[in-house]
Formats: sequence, structure tokens, C-alpha cells
Amino acid sequence: MKRAPLTLAAVTAALAAVTGIAVLTAPAAPAAPDAKGHQRSAARLPVERSTLVCPAPSTSDIADTTYTTITPGKPQPQAKGSARLTGATKDAKPVLEPKTPGTPVGATSTGAEAPALTGTADGVLAPGWTAQQTTQVAVGQARGLLGVACTAPGTEFWFPGTSTAKGRQDYVHLTNADDTPAVVDVQLFGPEGALKTEAGSGENIKIGPKSSVSVLLSTIAPTAQIADVTTRVTTRSGRVGASVQVAEEGVGTDWLPASTDPAGSLVLPGIPADATSVRLIAYAPGEEDADLKLRLAGPGASITPAGNEQLHVKGGMSASVDLKDVTRGEAGSLVLTPSDSRKAVPVVAALRVVRGTGAKQELGFIAASGPVGARATVADNRTDTDATTVSLTVPAGAADAKVRITASPGTQGGEAAAKEFTVKAGTTLLVPQPPAPTGGKGSYALTVETLSGGPVHAARTLSLPHEGVPMFTIQTFVDDHGSVQVPKAVQDLSILTR
Repeated sequence: MKRAPLTLAAVTAALAAVTGIAVLTAPAAPAAPDAKGHQRSAARLPVERSTLVCPAPSTSDIADTTYTTITPGKPQPQAKGSARLTGATKDAKPVLEPKTPGTPVGATSTGAEAPALTGTADGVLAPGWTAQQTTQVAVGQARGLLGVACTAPGTEFWFPGTSTAKGRQDYVHLTNADDTPAVVDVQLFGPEGALKTEAGSGENIKIGPKSSVSVLLSTIAPTAQIADVTTRVTTRSGRVGASVQVAEEGVGTDWLPASTDPAGSLVLPGIPADATSVRLIAYAPGEEDADLKLRLAGPGASITPAGNEQLHVKGGMSASVDLKDVTRGEAGSLVLTPSDSRKAVPVVAALRVVRGTGAKQELGFIAASGPVGARATVADNRTDTDATTVSLTVPAGAADAKVRITASPGTQGGEAAAKEFTVKAGTTLLVPQPPAPTGGKGSYALTVETLSGGPVHAARTLSLPHEGVPMFTIQTFVDDHGSVQVPKAVQDLSILTR
């Protein structure tokens, strides 16, 4: 059946009707210009939803794990929101359910059956939602202190510092927080490039909805015995959380977090003053070689490690250098910059750190991390004397920074406390006794805020010695991205006539 052609009057009437509806539902007019006549930039608003993934803590029957979660900020009694971390298993019950910002919630588990966790927060509990799990294994081959921050799921992760060598057991934990399956590839790169793998090994690893899989890296390349390897995790479909659990025979165990995205300059903050061995592992994605200048930002200035002024990293290959006891009794942070500022080749990097000697050694890792930005939080800290220390670093050439560190109440009570610090450019400020909650019990959170200057890079060291072993773990403070820029909409009805 033929349709009657629209007349000009009909078109005009239709447009008038649509335009009328548009006027009734149009957004408010854009904000007025500022005092100088400039149009105001996009507004920053709190995020409305956050997702976190925590790996399964341990396979040891004697593992003791503490979970702590918090949304930083002040309580907002009238605002609504919810948050929940639940085991990544079918019909699992919630492990952690915070109720209000500014108040941490804790839980514990014992043994090898504790699952990976997944969860979401919305409303007032979403901006900056943070969770941490800390596991202590007192004896055995995998004895030590393991700490890891629960992370947001993603599609690509870089782990320089992994290994397929004899005496090392490195498991990459892949956790799917979504309701649809994910498919993951795991690639390994050594000093000569990509490692030769078994046919199909490391490819098309399927992780079901709300579930977790761990893969022993040495099974991907069973013929390789390589000490310094970079592991890349990418998804073909879906998204996952990824972390690497490392156990080194005779040394210790800890989690290796992902490096920040490849960049020409990197900061690895928080090397302990008493580190007996520090090893740098770097990888350059792509085909271009990277030449890096190494500087140690210490308490008074940045210095060049004697005999280790530079590191050459071939494109597509891992490179490493033994820095030994580079800190020489003073806490510091390693800063990597291009040897030629005109040629900045992106790299990823991490440090393998050892404290103690002989049979009393313990292992930890520091991955390159971005600045704390406006705000960053590490959730699990202890009120024991000397248990918690914080390192604050500002790279040379930046502006001196003013920083606020805030301690939340404890999971079992107490009142928040805060203190401000000034960090000079090119130095690392060690805070051996950061603020702690007044009268607090249980674990608590530390939040670092950049008030001026910077950028500021920060790390927290948690030390829980056991029978002469200096058990420790280091977590960097990562910008929580608790707010996002929302562009201002401008009313434009002319689009209806185009």
C-alpha cells in the first residue's frame, strides 16, 4: 500500500511536537562562565559503581588471612549505597559488607579453602572502595607474609619479575567477577624474547562466571629455566582480575602485583632501608629498545647507584640488574627515566626485594606504580609498634609536595587521626610511625591525599616478624579514581532539524 506524502505543514507540526517534548525534558542550561568569562570545565562527580577482585589467598592448611575493606571519606547518614565481597564460587555467602564510608570492616579465614572474592559497591560506598587481604604462613616451603590489594578487573596486565626457574613456583591467579565467561591468554617473555611454549599452552584459558583459575607459569614453558621473566595477561573476551603468587624455595613468598601501564618514566616506591637484595626487572613492549637511567631517591637527594647508572632493555625482551643492598641503610625509591629525553620508550618494571639473610630471609615485590593523585588508600594496617611504615616520593624536577595521611578507625573501634607532611622533590620521606586511630583495635586503613605539588608516589610496608624471620609485604598507594569528569551538556534543539 502506498503512503501519502507528508506535506510541509505536517512536517512542521511533527517537529513542533517533538521540539515541545524536548523542551519539557531538556537538561538545565549550562553553568554560567566564571569571573574571567571562561566557560567552566566538566564537573567532577563521584563514581556510582566499583568492582573488586581478590585472588584465593593460599593453598596452605596453616594460612591465616585477614581481610579489610573500606570506602574512604566521612559517613553520610542520608546517602544510600551498598557493597559486598563474596566468594567466587556458586552460592557463596558474603565475606565483607561495609555499611558506611570511613569505617573499615574486617574478616578472617584459616586454611587452604578460602576462595577468591568478587564484589561490587554502589552509591555512596563506590568512590574509592578498597580491599586488602594479608596472609601469614608460619612454617613450610611457602612460609612468609603475603599481601595484595584487591583490584579492579581489566583486559591487560604486565608482571615483570616472574620466573620459571627451579626453586620458584609462580602462579598467575585469574578471577572473573562478571556473569559471563572470560577467555584469557598468558604470554611469557625472557631475556631472548618470547618463551617457547607447549602447543596451545597459555592460550584460550576459560574462566567461568564468578570463578577463578590459577596457572603455574612453569607449565606454560616447561623446558625453560629462566630466573627473570615478564608475564603478560590479556583477555580475548570478558575481563578478569590478575595477580601472581610467588614462592621461592629458601627465601619466602608474596604476591607480585601488576606494573602500571607501559611508560617512558617509572617510579618504584618504598624499598626498605634494611633490604639485603634488590633486583630490577624491566620489559619493553614492542620493537624499540629502551635505555633507562637509574636514580635512587633517598632521604636527602637522588643519587645514581654505583656501577648501575643505566639499563638497556631490548624491544620485546626482559632485562634485569642486581642492585644488591642499594639503599645502604636508608629507605628509598627507584626512579627510571629515559637516558635520552628525546627518546622515551615505554617500559614496565618491578623489584624483587629480600630482607634478612641465610635461613631467615623473606621475599617481597614492588611494581612500578602511578602517583597517588588526589587520593589513594591501603586498607590493612596494624597498630603494633613499627608494624606499619609509609614511604612518600616526589621525582626530581617536580614541585615539592604537601601530603595528608589519614588513619581510619580500626575494625574494632577507635577514632580517625590525620597528619600532614612535606616531601621535597627528588627525595623519599620515610614515615616510620604514620597516624594510627586513637584507641583503635583491629586493622585500619591509611589514606594518602596530595594537597599540593607532586606528583607523589607512595608505598606501605607491613612488617610482622616471626621467629626471627623479617616477614613483610609492600603495597603501593594507587589513585582510587573515586571521581570522574562528566562533560557539561549543552541544549541544542537544532539537531532535530538536521
